Amino acid sequence: MEKRNSMKKKIIKTAIQNALATAAYVAGVASLLFYAPKFFGPANTVFLPIAMLLLFVFSAAFTGLLMFGRPVLWYLGGNKKEALSLIILTLAIFFITTLIALSALILYL
Repeated sequence: MEKRNSMKKKIIKTAIQNALATAAYVAGVASLLFYAPKFFGPANTVFLPIAMLLLFVFSAAFTGLLMFGRPVLWYLGGNKKEALSLIILTLAIFFITTLIALSALILYL
């Protein structure tokens, strides 16, 4: 019973960390994109779309790693039930974070 409670706490802690790390990364990239023209001025070069596509691909890989990395490792390690619980909880927390961000946007407008 003790091991089960310990694993539940680990799942909750890991899910919160994964979801909030992903939200922080998204907020950081969004802030960079929002404030970049103010710091660097307009960019009329082919390197801007190249950089944006590279950032898009990197972001997909990085957020995929944050959201799905640990659950995949747990699943492959034989902890299938725990892996499924982790991914569901991570996605639920990230969804709640997204709703909070959308609510803030609506209130701000």
